[in-house]
Amino acid sequence: MASLSVKPGQRFTLPDWQNNSLLISADAEQQRYNSHQVRQEGRALRNETGNQAKWDEHNSRTRLKDRINTVDRWREALARCLTDIDLEIEALTKVKETAENALQAKNLCLDVAIECLTFRESRRDIDVVRDPVEEELLKEVKVIEKTKKELQQRVDDAFKQLCLLKEARQQLSSDHQHKVETLELDRQCMSFNPTSGNISFKVNPTRIPYGTTALHEWELNSQRNKERAEAEMKASVDLRGAITLSIAQTENELDAQRIATEFALRKRMRDMEGALSELRWQEQNTLEEIAEMEEEIRQLEEDIQKRTLDLKVAHTRLETRTYRPHIELCRDQAQYGLTDEVQQLEGTIRALQQKRTESQDALDALYRQLHRIRTDIGYKTNSLQLDNKCMDTRKKLVVPVEKFEPEVDAVNRTRNLPRKSQLELA
Repeated sequence: MASLSVKPGQRFTLPDWQNNSLLISADAEQQRYNSHQVRQEGRALRNETGNQAKWDEHNSRTRLKDRINTVDRWREALARCLTDIDLEIEALTKVKETAENALQAKNLCLDVAIECLTFRESRRDIDVVRDPVEEELLKEVKVIEKTKKELQQRVDDAFKQLCLLKEARQQLSSDHQHKVETLELDRQCMSFNPTSGNISFKVNPTRIPYGTTALHEWELNSQRNKERAEAEMKASVDLRGAITLSIAQTENELDAQRIATEFALRKRMRDMEGALSELRWQEQNTLEEIAEMEEEIRQLEEDIQKRTLDLKVAHTRLETRTYRPHIELCRDQAQYGLTDEVQQLEGTIRALQQKRTESQDALDALYRQLHRIRTDIGYKTNSLQLDNKCMDTRKKLVVPVEKFEPEVDAVNRTRNLPRKSQLELA
């Protein structure tokens, strides 16, 4: 008789089967809900990151535009300065050539004067006298040599100034060229977009390259180059005026120089007196500050001593409480408070000691400054005395005619009358 084949294995009940179906349905719904949440979050993230990327790119492009405009303005300013300095170099070169020609022309005048004196050396016997002609010729030689020396100095000054102008121009030209290259690179950066064919990942693109400078240093460098060029051009303009004035000097140069020197001396004396007054005022204020600083240091030391005593008390309390017996040796609130007090006092003492050190350094600096002020007062007092002596000495340049006593030549029975220059000075 045939028998029924039974498959071995676990048999589940109908409720188990129903529960399994419900569980699968619930899991499916939960997974769909989770998937929906992930999709919503992904969509929000895409929107947020997309907007952020667009805004960041817009900011970067705006900053690049602003930077390009700034660099371009500096490039134009440097270009104008280069043009001006080229014109000034050309003008100073022409003035220098004019001074050199004037200096060369003085050689002929000097040769003529010396030749005249040489001719007159051929005189014999009683004709060999120092007459007004010889005196005028000797004076002419002296004036010519002085003029040549002045012109040569002006030519040397012009040469040095031309070197300074060319050096300043070289710095301007280098700065201008760098800005041209920078503009080209920044404009190239402006042209980049996601569809450009020459974009790629770079190794450590956010690194700070060696030699990178701060923005204020960049501005300061360009400003310094421009200001130096302008200063050299101004000095060149002043020098050109001085050279032109030297070429056009007249016989009144000595009187004008004497007046200018005395005017400068008086002005210098007034400035020196003003400087002495200022230094004495600074000395008085420094002495007052020294007294206040010494009092402050004394008070700091007193506070340090007071806090040190407080620290000793706290240490003693902590140490004494370590001898509490058995279970009484516990970390109670008093222990925490004493520990905090020790730490606070130690920090306070360190701060007071640091401030005392800083105050002492400031006091030492004040004493050094006081010594410097007093030394400078001595220098300026001596300079003022020397300037007074110079003014007294320069009074000898003015000899009143009525006080001039002519000397009688016993041989020729002639008088040594005052020369025309002395009368003019008088």
